[in-house]
Amino acid sequence: MTTRQRVLSGIQPSGKLTLGNYIGAMKNFVALQHEHDCFYMIVDLHAITVPQDPAALREQSEAVAALFVAAGLDPTQASIFMQSHVPAHAELGWLLTTMTYMGELERMTQFKDKSEGKEAVGAGLFVYPSLMAADILLYRSHLVPVGDDQKQHLELTRDLAGRFNHRYGETLVVPEPFIPKVGARIMSLDDASKKMSKSSPNAGSFITLLDTPDEIRKKISRAKTDLGRDVLFDVQNKPEVSNLMTIYAQCSGQTLEQIQATYEGQGYGAFKKDLAEVVVQALEPLQSKYKDIRASGEIHHILREGAERANTVAEVTLREVKEAMGFLPRGGH
Repeated sequence: MTTRQRVLSGIQPSGKLTLGNYIGAMKNFVALQHEHDCFYMIVDLHAITVPQDPAALREQSEAVAALFVAAGLDPTQASIFMQSHVPAHAELGWLLTTMTYMGELERMTQFKDKSEGKEAVGAGLFVYPSLMAADILLYRSHLVPVGDDQKQHLELTRDLAGRFNHRYGETLVVPEPFIPKVGARIMSLDDASKKMSKSSPNAGSFITLLDTPDEIRKKISRAKTDLGRDVLFDVQNKPEVSNLMTIYAQCSGQTLEQIQATYEGQGYGAFKKDLAEVVVQALEPLQSKYKDIRASGEIHHILREGAERANTVAEVTLREVKEAMGFLPRGGH
């Protein structure tokens, strides 16, 4: 095994990125880039498992890539690229789909959630865990940062890698989940039992990374709180306030104990007012850098270079997979 392990992760360009994406995923992406060989992609092939407006998809793809860099990802340290710029993703995705069982896909809770109540569901939404497995296995990734909602997909990826190796010989690396030491699951501002999500119909339930200071202040002032007025971290009995305290801690660097001590006897009003300013200050440098990157147009250069590095690695894996499966090599030996 190499001294620098390989890490792969991605974010969909469907909807605006939230504070939850930043705290739960992107901060960890940034921390990992100095210790590991990192590949971070904008998963546009996954985005089209549900209908997308073409102009919106283009804009969001570029926006997410720029936010990756604005959040602190260094294109010289990590490869940042569009999934669709590396054709091997779609090809390995198909090869793995032929090895995935219907029962495995039917058990996926995300498919059940996303297809619930819909009259017609595209086949892509059903088989996309196979494409996700291809994303990970193409880079022979050792570690995959995953949230609770993706653990099931990583288990399938591990099963498919093992199945392939058993059937065709040791070719693919069986990846391990990376559960970050820091970072947290940020919940919705209107319901702490649900994850903060950009797809929520209530725009007040999430803070986007590009919200203006006034929008942030308004959303936090309206954020749901628990009965009573004590600022206490108690997920069981005070889930709403505990969620807001987690956001405060992640954006300020203070501990939960320090925050609790600061607002002892002050009630929710003062706490929420200060929390809004903490979030505004945390996002200010990111928003400023984002504007510069978008204005300069350099994101296209970054994505091109990232795709070149990703293609170099992905092509080797794909060639070895196809050889193991018995496909004729292009142009003969």
